[in-house]
Amino acid sequence: MRVLLTLALLIAAPAFGQSRVPPPALADTQLADPAQERSAKALMETLRCLVCQGQSIADSDADMAADMRALVRQRIGAGEQPVAVRNWLIERYGEYVSYDPPLSGATGPLWLAPLVLLVIGGLLARRSLKGRRR
Repeated sequence: MRVLLTLALLIAAPAFGQSRVPPPALADTQLADPAQERSAKALMETLRCLVCQGQSIADSDADMAADMRALVRQRIGAGEQPVAVRNWLIERYGEYVSYDPPLSGATGPLWLAPLVLLVIGGLLARRSLKGRRR
């Protein structure tokens, strides 16, 4: 009996993890001004959900993403420019929140790694082709 009860609790555990707090007002409600909503939506597509990490805040169902969507809509609805909202979110949550982090000491390796790997791949291919000619 204990095994069945434990198994039932393990299966039902994800349901207990759902928040009972309603999402913020603007998390899933579009702005009245279509131009502002387009700006907000475009910005949300470039911001990473800090919980999901693989999704933008526009696509995520996480509570944190809902809060961030509401913040973006509130600020854009108040007349702030998307660049200012983006900079504010980066200050608040760090550069990781951006899918396109600016070049800095911390993000330099992320920007340079593809170039280094491309050069290494080219050198290996050249070396391999030279070996076949002989």
